[in-house]
Amino acid sequence: MSASRRSGTTDELGPGEPERDGSDLLAALLDGMDAALCAFDADGVVTHWNREAERILGWSAAEAVGRRGFAGWAVREADAAEVEAWLMSAMQAPGRQVHEFALLTRDGGRVLVRTQSAAVRGPEGKPAGVYCAFSEVHAQIDLERSIALSEALFEDASWGVVVVDADLRPAVVNAHAARALGIGRTAVLGRPLGDLLSQGVEELESALTHVLAEGATPAPAEMWVSVRTAEGENRRCWRSGFLRLSSPLAEEPVPLGVGWLFQDVTEAKQTEQEAALLRFRSNQLHRAARAAAECEDPGEAATVHLDFALAGFADHALIDRVAGGWMAEGEEPVRLVRVAETPSGAPGPSVLSGKAGLPVRYGEGHPAVQCVERAGSVRAGAGDVTAERAREWALARQWPGDAVHALCAVLRSRGRTLGVVTFLRGAGRNRFERADAVYAEDVAVRIAAALDLADVCDRTPEV
Repeated sequence: MSASRRSGTTDELGPGEPERDGSDLLAALLDGMDAALCAFDADGVVTHWNREAERILGWSAAEAVGRRGFAGWAVREADAAEVEAWLMSAMQAPGRQVHEFALLTRDGGRVLVRTQSAAVRGPEGKPAGVYCAFSEVHAQIDLERSIALSEALFEDASWGVVVVDADLRPAVVNAHAARALGIGRTAVLGRPLGDLLSQGVEELESALTHVLAEGATPAPAEMWVSVRTAEGENRRCWRSGFLRLSSPLAEEPVPLGVGWLFQDVTEAKQTEQEAALLRFRSNQLHRAARAAAECEDPGEAATVHLDFALAGFADHALIDRVAGGWMAEGEEPVRLVRVAETPSGAPGPSVLSGKAGLPVRYGEGHPAVQCVERAGSVRAGAGDVTAERAREWALARQWPGDAVHALCAVLRSRGRTLGVVTFLRGAGRNRFERADAVYAEDVAVRIAAALDLADVCDRTPEV
């Protein structure tokens, strides 16, 4: 038994089977090409003409094959000699030759094409003809522009560009994006986004999944993320745009991934937020002043200022007066009396305590006491502790049990220290910053003026 029969194949054709010489496979390959292709033998006669060439010029394979050169049908007579010389010179030249010239369509139009021609070698290695691949110049230029744009985005772009695959893992990353992620370009590839970002990753993955399913978003999205770095977490705001990438070779769109472009707008966003917060607080101070001006009782005006200050700023507030009205120079120890506070239960307006209140049991080193002694603002916090420890910290300082951040601002009027106003925040808010202290000091000035006026009114006899 022959080797061919042992392997399950045969060298003999069965009854009725046509002899195959590979011409059908060659025809299928030529007709399936995206580029137009024709071939000439050594005498310049057209031997091959594919469907893309027919689409561009309108000449069918039956009309083109067998003609000698392009003269008289695909090229003007005036240009025929030069074009033929370019094409046939490829038989003797090494590599591929690139030329641009105009071809004629079947209906008499002209198409500017870019050609790549090269020699076809015979069995002995001698030139046996030329093949010529050509495409419309504008299509070629579009392709080159696309390639150039892609290379520029991944090399020189001043914003981050990341190609994310269907598994939501980076497949290609440009230099800018790698710097923003704080890791090398190759080290990013194939890693889950959760390894690169500690916060904001769920929102980002949700956006990528949506784009894979539905397509590009109509507008950029601003996302706050925390990037994992060797020094810790770096919180940034990225303005991001997303594009679904689909294969141009498939009959139906097949998602290849998502193109994610982002720009760091952290500084601009922080500036915008600070400006919005400043406008809001300025409006609150203005509204509080107008409302307090309608109060007959100066003590009530003080609580009006306190209530307006709480909006978006703190959860609780307290006003403590120095026992006796004000603190004399060098007076010790400091004794404070509660005169107003916000309700500890359901939200509502601040309430005035009795004028004959007992001193508050503040211990030595209490933030409110320090504020009065220093005549300056004091910030305090429970720190990173459990909820139970934070509650113990607040109750030990005579504050509501849910307080974890405190800011004390001194009340001063006419060169005298009248007391202290304390603002408290719960665990759901950030700690007080320097900008918060400035705002609290503005509120404290207005409260101190109202309390001082209340003292004057109390000491003025009625006529």
